[in-house]
Amino acid sequence: MPGESNAVAGVLHERQRPVLLRFVTSSLVVAEMEARKIKHASSELWIRAIQPALWLLVFGSALAGVRDIAPSQFSYMAFITPGILSQSVLFIAIFYGVTLVWERDLGLLNKLLATPAPRPSIVVGKALAASIRGVFQGLLVLALSIAIGTGISVNLLYILGVFGVVILLAMCFSSLSMVIASLARTRDRMMGLSQVIIFPLFFASNAIYPTQIMPEWLQLVAKANPLSYGVQAVRSLLLTQNFTMLPTDLAVLAGYTLGLLSLASLVLRRIAS
Repeated sequence: MPGESNAVAGVLHERQRPVLLRFVTSSLVVAEMEARKIKHASSELWIRAIQPALWLLVFGSALAGVRDIAPSQFSYMAFITPGILSQSVLFIAIFYGVTLVWERDLGLLNKLLATPAPRPSIVVGKALAASIRGVFQGLLVLALSIAIGTGISVNLLYILGVFGVVILLAMCFSSLSMVIASLARTRDRMMGLSQVIIFPLFFASNAIYPTQIMPEWLQLVAKANPLSYGVQAVRSLLLTQNFTMLPTDLAVLAGYTLGLLSLASLVLRRIAS
């Protein structure tokens, strides 16, 4: 059949392309497919934006008068804004594995794995799509924090840097979510495991209080927590403008992201089985 011959020719042509080019194009195609899902379910993004707004307006306002939580040169509202921004990205990315399990149940994941796209490119594409959601959340939190006058920097270059950190955070935790999906295997278990992991990640970080006031054992946990490095990087860009630790924060966060992307690529077939 002519149609089948064209399809086979297309597959052969795809496999003959340079590996790096095939990887990049496959990743972008998967990311574009996932982005179209966001377009058709945009209400989910607005609903998820309610939680960080409540954290910032209610929790931040309630503790604004408490001294010695934030460094004296900043208000607590300013101090907490980078943490709430990073938290919103964490919350939206860590549940990405639920979508993966849903695609498995519908047979979509097996079809995707049957394409010539390299397996790591599928993971990278899905992680990039999660970063689109993260950027949207980041925009909403930034807009709200500027509107209520928290005192964060509105320097365009620094804000662009913040979105670079947001992309890394979203890719990191969406990859972790894919790894969790390989263990959970069902949507109910996936939701349960995500809930178990998400709150220790958030509260054992420097998102809503500095690590200096934590007990020593919790400081060690916070130093091993990738969210802490993301928060610290965002805080240096939006608040302190002290970039001494920024290269280290970005390097550690990038290392976590690459490690989890690699692990997710290895277990992707397990999710589909």
